[in-house]
Amino acid sequence: MNSSNLLKVALAQISPVWLDKAATLEKVKTSITDAAAQGCELVVFGEGLVPGYPFWLSMTNGTAWDDKIQKEIHAHYLRNAVQIESGDLLEIQDLAKKLKIAIYLGIIERPIDRGGHSIYCSLVYINSDGEIKSVHRKLQPTFEERLTWAPGDGNGLQVHPLKDFTVGGLNCWENWMPLARTALYGLGENLHIAVWPGAVRNTENITRMIAQESRSFVISVSSLMRKSDFPSDTPHLDVILENAPEVLADGGSCIAGPDGKWILEPVANTEGLLIETLDFNRVLEERQNFDAVGHYSRPDVLQLNVNRERQTSVKFV
Repeated sequence: MNSSNLLKVALAQISPVWLDKAATLEKVKTSITDAAAQGCELVVFGEGLVPGYPFWLSMTNGTAWDDKIQKEIHAHYLRNAVQIESGDLLEIQDLAKKLKIAIYLGIIERPIDRGGHSIYCSLVYINSDGEIKSVHRKLQPTFEERLTWAPGDGNGLQVHPLKDFTVGGLNCWENWMPLARTALYGLGENLHIAVWPGAVRNTENITRMIAQESRSFVISVSSLMRKSDFPSDTPHLDVILENAPEVLADGGSCIAGPDGKWILEPVANTEGLLIETLDFNRVLEERQNFDAVGHYSRPDVLQLNVNRERQTSVKFV
């Protein structure tokens, strides 16, 4: 789109090929290609889509200590996690550059800089030149997620220029963390990306709340997961399916405008691309009466300090 104030966005509400990195990345590439063919300039995927959310924990007694089932599924998860340093996202980067489309992709990351054997729920931003500009590791895994994901750091609290917009993002319940949101507001964010594993109950209230608070556009993107999406080669599949509901993640992807009103109400149980065009001028209109880190802030009374150093257990001098 030629006008710098207009941005065509695609919400890729899809299911993973669960715990199969290669197959899920193929689905991601198909969605990127389809979004670009429809003139989209940004495509967003759900939390931890590659290779999938750890649904097994709630269905297989995930808290069991030194349990063979938990160990074997966890090992399978690690083998299918994304290692950026090893080139796992190079084909996605090449596609972004070829098609001139920016991407927010939720991954389970297995980073070498933390030893290569722990995993993080990470949100990766790839610009339209195919460059990875930020990798945000979820600050605090939620509840049972802590049994498999490690806590991240502030390094990925970054925003990025995209036409007239300034875009940033958070993973799932991080979006409930007021200071994490404020960090992005302070960097000038006016298009907020919130990614989720997939549930209308997660997105139907907070999406509009963040939009009203920030006077920004808010895009919430969720994945889908059905009982039929578990591959047959999943370790201990019989135990998982015994307690799995037919629908584990029903979507709920949606968009709210800077006035807190729906542009796209939460969409459930529909797989595919949801496409809308956003007008940056609406941000400027709504900032007249409220700007959380600008004219309506009191930095002489309230300030936030953010540590964006990438954390590591070993430093070599």
